[in-house]
Amino acid sequence: MKKTTLLTLAAMALMASCQKTEDEKAASLMNKIDSLYKAGNYQATLNAITRLRANHPKAVESREKALKIWQDASLKMTQAEIGRTDSALQATIAQYGAEKDLYRKNMLRVKRDSLQVRYDALCGTVRVIHKRQAED
Repeated sequence: MKKTTLLTLAAMALMASCQKTEDEKAASLMNKIDSLYKAGNYQATLNAITRLRANHPKAVESREKALKIWQDASLKMTQAEIGRTDSALQATIAQYGAEKDLYRKNMLRVKRDSLQVRYDALCGTVRVIHKRQAED
C-alpha cells in the first residue's frame, strides 16, 4: 500500500513537471508581439498584448515583458499623433490669421482651440508614460 502511494505521487510529480508553464504557453504570442512591435505596427501590438493578458493571466514573466512593450508602443503612437496634431494646429493658426470672413474666422478659432486641447492632452499622455517608464 505504501509503495503504491509513493509510485502514484512520483507519477503525478513526473506528469506535472512535463506540463508547459504559462509563460511557455504564451511564448508564441510573445514572439508575435515582438515581431509586430519591430515592424512598427503598434496598434496590432497593443491588440496582441490585450489578447495575451486575457488568454494567459498567469504568465507573469511574459506579462512583465509585454508591459514594457505596451508602454513603448503607446509612446510611439502618441508621439506620432502629436506630430500630426501639431501640423494641423499650425496650419489652422495660419489660416486663422489670414481669414477675413468673421464666420469662418470663428469656425477656425473653434478648430484651433480643439486642436490645442488635443495637443495638450497628448503631451500629458507622453509625460505620464515617461513617468511610468522611469518608475520601472
